[in-house]
Amino acid sequence: MPRSQHALSTSSNSSTVMDRSTAPADPEKSDHIPYESSSSARQSLDRIPSQQRDTEANIYPEPANVVEADLEKGGLAHATATQDAKADGPVGGDAPSPPAAGPPPGMNPADFPDGGAQAWLVVFGGWCALFCTFGLINCVGVFQAYYVSGPLSSYPSSTVAWITSLQVWVMTFMGVIFGRLYDTFGPKYLLYCGTVVYVFGLMMTSLSTQYYQFILAQSLVSSIGSSACFNACMSSVTSWFFRRRAAAFGIMVSGSSLGGVILPIMMSKMIPQVGFPWAIRAVAFLFLFLLGIACLTVKSRLPPRPRPFVFKEYVDGLREPPMAITVCALFLFFLGMFLPFNFVILQARAQGMDENLVIYLLPIMNAVSILGRIVPGIVADKVGRYNVMICITFISAIFCLGLWIPGKSNAAIIVFLIIFGFSSGGFISLGPACIAQISDIRQIGVRTGTAFAVQSFGALAGSPIAGAIVASQGGTNYLGLQLFCGFSMLAAVGVFIAARTVQVGFTLKKVV
Repeated sequence: MPRSQHALSTSSNSSTVMDRSTAPADPEKSDHIPYESSSSARQSLDRIPSQQRDTEANIYPEPANVVEADLEKGGLAHATATQDAKADGPVGGDAPSPPAAGPPPGMNPADFPDGGAQAWLVVFGGWCALFCTFGLINCVGVFQAYYVSGPLSSYPSSTVAWITSLQVWVMTFMGVIFGRLYDTFGPKYLLYCGTVVYVFGLMMTSLSTQYYQFILAQSLVSSIGSSACFNACMSSVTSWFFRRRAAAFGIMVSGSSLGGVILPIMMSKMIPQVGFPWAIRAVAFLFLFLLGIACLTVKSRLPPRPRPFVFKEYVDGLREPPMAITVCALFLFFLGMFLPFNFVILQARAQGMDENLVIYLLPIMNAVSILGRIVPGIVADKVGRYNVMICITFISAIFCLGLWIPGKSNAAIIVFLIIFGFSSGGFISLGPACIAQISDIRQIGVRTGTAFAVQSFGALAGSPIAGAIVASQGGTNYLGLQLFCGFSMLAAVGVFIAARTVQVGFTLKKVV
């Protein structure tokens, strides 16, 4: 091309570019940086239609003073990702994108006290409540043995077992209701009302003489009050601890173990001396004092979140594979977990154990479970809650099949109870910690309640099935019961492994 034509072409192109740059820009096309503070950019931004869709959060907005929470299922990971994005900076010279929101106020892991006077007071109050609630559940074998040989001796053991099975079921199943009430109103009203109902139910149990009366007073009324106190404390501790959550749960739940040590001895000594009615009344007065301490010390770090009732909240969690599989594992373990507590006294008597030693079997098992509820929790905070849960459930199943079945001597039974007390104690403390790990803490009451409700059917069905198995084998042979117990817990181990796998795959060294 001639040099003159090239210069002419270059001049023409330059003028064209200048014309384009001076021409009025289309506001719909020129807003490359919508966050720029210029007036033209702001006007064009105002004309952009809203990209926000109507969601349930828009229809039912949260109160202004409610602390939003998104921790376990992405708050920490999201905060880390945001920091990484800031470190990388803009790519390719593009304008920086608006900063992504991190964990809401109060829900960053650094916002959890993980200690301090108030947090440990909550744990202490929960410890007192667990002494009264799950502590009494740990000595259901005393009730079973007394009813079979006393006022309900005309009923088969499988029928009598429904009293304690319903007691455990109502206490755990009602969590699906009290969990929701906790999210809406907080722990205070649950503790106050639960204390009154629980003590009233125990007083009515002391007056009962007929089968239906024990069902109404012990299995229903007292268990409803017990469940209210239990769920209020379990959910409250969650809001105060994050990194040390499993350890805090273990310390709190150890109260139920100490209750399982003291209450069986207390009742076994008092029933022959003052009778069953006054033994139960003494227990009720003790519970009134301890639950009063819980009412004064237990509180949630987060304010209540009143919102409309939405039934699908109860089933939404079960649509998530980690939650659904974990709840299934809890159900299977509950099928067998209470069988040693319920039947070991009857089995020991059938094998000829001295009565002076029989009354100490449950206290021995519950005394060891104090360590079982604390030590696995501390270890789980370091190596993973699911990892430790798999180990302790495997220990429970193996020693049930490998030691309880062949062990016929007093020493073998006691050794089994020591090992099972430790491993089952770890299960009780780690179950809620595993649920909290895979749940949004805003819905911890509902999610924990849903898990308790499902696993409660295992406790409901386990003892009557075991009682029917024993009755079918003549009433003195416990082999079928022991096999049922061991294989139920062994199945739970496999399902816990599946729950871990859906979260991190088959990586063995992963802390989960």
